Amino acid sequence: MASSASVSPAAAASASANFSGTHRRLFLPCSLRRLPRPRSRPRSSSRLRLAACHANTLLSSSGAQGPSAPAACSSASSAGGFSEWLLTHGLPPGKVAILERPVPCSRGGKDRPLHFVAAGQDLEVGDVAFEMPMSLVVTLERVLGDESVAELLTTNKLSELACLALYLMYEKKQGKDSLWYPYIKELDRQRGRGQLAVESPLLWTESELDYLNGSPMRDEVVVRDEGIRREYNELDTLWFMAGSLFKQYPFDVPTEAFPFEIFKQAFVAVQSCVVHLQKVSLARRFALVPLGPPLLTYKSNCKAMLTAVDDSVRLVVDRPYKAGEPIIVWCGPQPNSRLLLNYGFVDEDNPYDRIAIEASLNMEDPQYQEKRMVAQRNGKLAIQKFQVCVGKEKETISEMLPYLRLGYISDPDEMQCILSSEGDTCPVSPCSERAVLDQLVVYLKSRLAGYPTTLDEDEAMLADGNLEPKKEVATRLVRLEKKLLHGCLQAAHEFISALPDHTVSPCPALYAPNLK
Repeated sequence: MASSASVSPAAAASASANFSGTHRRLFLPCSLRRLPRPRSRPRSSSRLRLAACHANTLLSSSGAQGPSAPAACSSASSAGGFSEWLLTHGLPPGKVAILERPVPCSRGGKDRPLHFVAAGQDLEVGDVAFEMPMSLVVTLERVLGDESVAELLTTNKLSELACLALYLMYEKKQGKDSLWYPYIKELDRQRGRGQLAVESPLLWTESELDYLNGSPMRDEVVVRDEGIRREYNELDTLWFMAGSLFKQYPFDVPTEAFPFEIFKQAFVAVQSCVVHLQKVSLARRFALVPLGPPLLTYKSNCKAMLTAVDDSVRLVVDRPYKAGEPIIVWCGPQPNSRLLLNYGFVDEDNPYDRIAIEASLNMEDPQYQEKRMVAQRNGKLAIQKFQVCVGKEKETISEMLPYLRLGYISDPDEMQCILSSEGDTCPVSPCSERAVLDQLVVYLKSRLAGYPTTLDEDEAMLADGNLEPKKEVATRLVRLEKKLLHGCLQAAHEFISALPDHTVSPCPALYAPNLK
C-alpha cells in the first residue's frame, strides 16, 4: 500500500521537547581527510542560462532526447558526482534534472550556487518525477537495524533527528570510504539552506537574531537550542545501546568525537531535509531522501508529496511543468514561524500561517477554581493558547471573549449562575464587555509596539529590495505576524463599535485575565 509523506512539524518539535551561527561545513571537518572542493566556474550573466548550463540530468533515454529537456553538463558540473552516484546505486532514470540557482551575496560572494531539483522535461499532472529505492534512503531501519532499539531510543530521550545526525557524522568521518559520501557532500554544499539560501535561525549569530526582536520566534530559537543540547548530552546513550552498529567506527564516543556546535549544525541540516513517511514502520517513519528536500522547493499550497510505495519513495507531480522549472512539494500544514525555524524560509501565501495569543486566569482571584472549572467545561484550560489563523482573526477574537469575560466576574451569585448554566457564561454587563475589549486592544497595541519597526516600515524595506538575505526573511516573518495582529486589532475595534452604548465606562477588574 502506498503511503504519503510530508515534512513533519513533529520532527522538529520532538527535538525541542527532548541549536552562534557559523559557516563551517555541516557534518564537520572531523577527520584529517577533507572533502575536495569542485573547481570554481564563471557565473553566467543570465540566470536562465546559468541554470541550463549547469544541469545534470537524471532522465530516461527517451526523456533525454526530448526537445524540451535541458542539455546535460560535462563531468565538471558539481552535481555530476552526486547524480552519477544515484544512478550507479539503483536510482531508475526519471524525469528530473539537478540545476543551480545563484546565491545572494551573503558571504562576500564566496557562496557557490545552490542545487535544486527541476523538471528535466515537460511534465503533466500525475507524472512520476522520480522513484528513489529504499536502498538510497537513510532511515532508522538502516541506522540501527533493529526496530525495537529504534522504538526504545526515540520514545526515551533521543529524537529520530538526533540519531540520523549522529549516523551521518560518523559516516562523514570515513570520507570517501562511506557509501553516503556523495550525499553527505551534497548536504554540506546546501548547509541546511532552503530555497531562499538562508539557514535556520538556530545557526544565526546574536546580531542576526536581533532581526527577530519582538517576534515569539526569538524565544522559540532559545527553546529549540536547549532541546538540541539535551539531546547532545544523551548521544553516548545511543553509542552504548547500539554498540553493534558503531563497532564499525574506530572513533571516540559521540560527545568526545564531536563538539556541541558541530552536532547542532548536523542536526539542523538533517532537520531541513527529513521527511515524515506515513503508514510505514516506526523505523522508516523519518527518512532522508536524496533528491528530496532541500533540493526540492517547498510550498504550503501544494499537494505533491513524497510517497512510500513498496520498497521505494516516489514523487508524483500535482501540476504541469516546463523543463527547467523547480519541482514543488508540500511542506505540511506548518505556520511560517516553523518554516523559518526548520527550513530557513517564509511562504507569503501560506494558508496555515498563525500566531498564538496566550490567555490565563488570574490565580490570585478568590474564584479561580470555579472559573477554572467553567473553562474546562468549555474545553479551555487555566492557561489557554488561542491560535490566530490567517484570514480568521475575527473568529479568534470571538472565541476569546467568553474566556476573558470570566475574569471580570466578581459577584459570587453571578458565578454560581455561570456554574449552573450549560453555556460559556451568563450575559455580562455592557461595562464589563467594554472592559474586556479594551484589555484586548491595549494588549494588541502593546505587542505591536514590541517590534522595533512598524508594518509600513517593513513594507518599505522589502520594496527597496536591498536587504541581506537573513534580514529579508526575518522581515517577511515579522511583517506577516504584524498583519495578523493588526487583523485582531481591527476585529476588536469592530466589536467595540457594535456595542449598544458607547457612553458606558469600562468596569474595573481586580482579577482580569493575563494576556501574553
